[in-house]
Amino acid sequence: MWLRLRQIALVARELAPVVDDLRAVLGIEPCWVDPGVAAFGLENTLLPVGNQILEVVAPTRAGTAGGRQLERRGGDGGYMVITQCDDHAPRRRRIEALGIRKVLEFEVPGEFRDMQLHPKDTGGSFLEIDEQLGARAHDVDGPWHPAGHDWQRARRTERVGGIAAAEIQCDDPAKTAARWSEIVEIPLASDSRGRHTLPLDGASLRFVAGADGRGEGLGAIDLVAHDRDALRAAARARGCLACEDQLLLGGLLMNLV
Repeated sequence: MWLRLRQIALVARELAPVVDDLRAVLGIEPCWVDPGVAAFGLENTLLPVGNQILEVVAPTRAGTAGGRQLERRGGDGGYMVITQCDDHAPRRRRIEALGIRKVLEFEVPGEFRDMQLHPKDTGGSFLEIDEQLGARAHDVDGPWHPAGHDWQRARRTERVGGIAAAEIQCDDPAKTAARWSEIVEIPLASDSRGRHTLPLDGASLRFVAGADGRGEGLGAIDLVAHDRDALRAAARARGCLACEDQLLLGGLLMNLV
């Protein structure tokens, strides 16, 4: 079985300003606005980054999970780590065997299966494990139901080419890393700085102690940079350059690698 990092979700108080910053700085373009998220009191926009997806969601009413996340972490920031698997059934059996609650589970017959796990049972962040079905479902740039039926038309890779890693802030990185490893049945590794990592197909998840006072959550991603000069210049112009090789967009740190 394989598992890949397919999508990263951010949550924002206001959708348009964050989407505008992502477009202006990263040079990416929207591919889809999902009307279905209105049922959860949200609005969203999805933008391809190579053959992966950045999603921004924003609450449209009080009492939403996204709104509670904004309050809990003190503003805009990372929200969900969304993965794609090649076989959903054994993943579901594993979740059930471990007694992990599901926040959301649904299927679009013949097209897509979704399973979003409760962060209190995983630690760190929301983890979602999904399966694309149908023709070319396992291609690296194949269909991805959450991003609409022709997300590839919006792909722009002049400045960034993909998401190489996601960094999850944890109260106890070793414990949370071990829990995620247990869930997805992939052995842990460590990077050159000794941080716990979970290697997925083509990307990795990194577990670190929180250092910004915002509590547990998705704190950063690593972006494959194709044009660092353009990224830095655009980020500087929009007030989004955190340091030489780090951007701050939508409350999420983005490391240029």
